[in-house]
Amino acid sequence: MQRKVILTCALTGAGDTASRNPAIPVTPKEIAEAAREAADAGAGVAHIHVRDPETGRAAREPALYKETLERIRADGTDIVLNVTAGMGADYIPDPDVSNRAAEGTDMATAAERVAHIESLKPEMCTLDCGSMNYADVAYVSTPDQLRIMAGRIKAAGVKPEIEVFELGHIWMAKTLIQEGLIERPPLFQLCLGIPYGAEATTETLVALKRQLPDDARWAAFSIGRLQMPFVAQAYLAGGNVRVGLEDNIYLEKGVKATNGALVEKAIKIIRLLNGDVMTPAEARDSLGLTQKDQ
Repeated sequence: MQRKVILTCALTGAGDTASRNPAIPVTPKEIAEAAREAADAGAGVAHIHVRDPETGRAAREPALYKETLERIRADGTDIVLNVTAGMGADYIPDPDVSNRAAEGTDMATAAERVAHIESLKPEMCTLDCGSMNYADVAYVSTPDQLRIMAGRIKAAGVKPEIEVFELGHIWMAKTLIQEGLIERPPLFQLCLGIPYGAEATTETLVALKRQLPDDARWAAFSIGRLQMPFVAQAYLAGGNVRVGLEDNIYLEKGVKATNGALVEKAIKIIRLLNGDVMTPAEARDSLGLTQKDQ
């Protein structure tokens, strides 16, 4: 098998990892520098979350996205920008009082979840296509919320990357495609190993892949210690790949990673399998993207 794949680097994520690895980028300046590092290492796409510069915790303030993307664009970093639209969906029920949310809940309207996508117009953004139990939190993304979000993303001219955490999310995505809210060909990201969604096994990956539309482009990844094995799994199954500090903070046992080192290790695996990675320009051409504001 000889082919080129799109390699995405998920730069920082929303997890409580900033205190566990000093390489986790927190400020807009650090996230922009991480995008440059990933691009220099060979990544074609940067998946972007933002964090509170004071606490390091997950954030969704539009001003932070604006500063981060402006810094990347001003730096001239050539990498496809894939910005999350997955924040503002965390619900924690109060264990003692019905119909009341507990501390840590962060719920936003569908319009609020994509406001930064509409204003900044990155080349791509994520669309988490369904609700699920996410560790001890309920991630809430209802069909009607998804219809609003998908419609607004389409109107903004941004390509959605459909995030799939279980089989029902593919069913929901197919519905949005049939309703004309997501244009063909669709792009899917199969997310494995996240409690309590799709388990990180070969059988699960195959089951998810078999449910995708015939014209779908797709990638897959796993978190933690299975990140690199699933670079190989995704490549051999015909998909694109993703690595980065959002999903795994170690390069190997006991050795903390950087985004650049994870990208380099993934590329080495792909090349050992007789493949290679696309440049940002090749990734844009493959996905039918029009470069914006670079």
